[in-house]
Amino acid sequence: MFKTQFTLRPARDSDIPVLERLIPLSVRGLQAATYSPAQMEAALGPVFGVDRQLIRDGTYFVVENGEAIVGCGGWSRRKAVFGGDRQRQGEDAALDPIRDPARIRAFFVHPDFARRGIGRMLLTHCEEAIGAAGFREAVMVATLAGEPLYAAFGYAVVERYEVPLAEGLMLPVIRMAKAISPS
Repeated sequence: MFKTQFTLRPARDSDIPVLERLIPLSVRGLQAATYSPAQMEAALGPVFGVDRQLIRDGTYFVVENGEAIVGCGGWSRRKAVFGGDRQRQGEDAALDPIRDPARIRAFFVHPDFARRGIGRMLLTHCEEAIGAAGFREAVMVATLAGEPLYAAFGYAVVERYEVPLAEGLMLPVIRMAKAISPS
């Protein structure tokens, strides 16, 4: 029996073209049970997209199976809670770890590798880094499909709301939070 070996590393600028292919694959393959095709397509880019600032900050990671990127996700010490950076101008403001929560951001897994521990690997790594950076809380804007994973990690629902999309569409999401022990 073949055992899959996953490795996690910081994302690099050279990974962006692969991530730009992985994200739509992940969204269309893993969000289809909770969002309509129109919602998914309208959310690609403004909600589901690459945020280069996370890569520059060294807080975005990829998971590889061999040399193939099969997952990605990260955390942020900046203000934005979700979304790609295509329409953003400049850098987001930095957060204060004593007063502000860190952000869990942009988790995507290739559909062929779903439910094999990639999300758990990324989330564990991010929480350790958040604690090491002195943050005491992590927040996220979770998709409906992602809520069970985050709930299993102890994240509590803070608010359910909808993100406005193009053409009058709305994307239901969940703001979730968890206390983090600083290291």
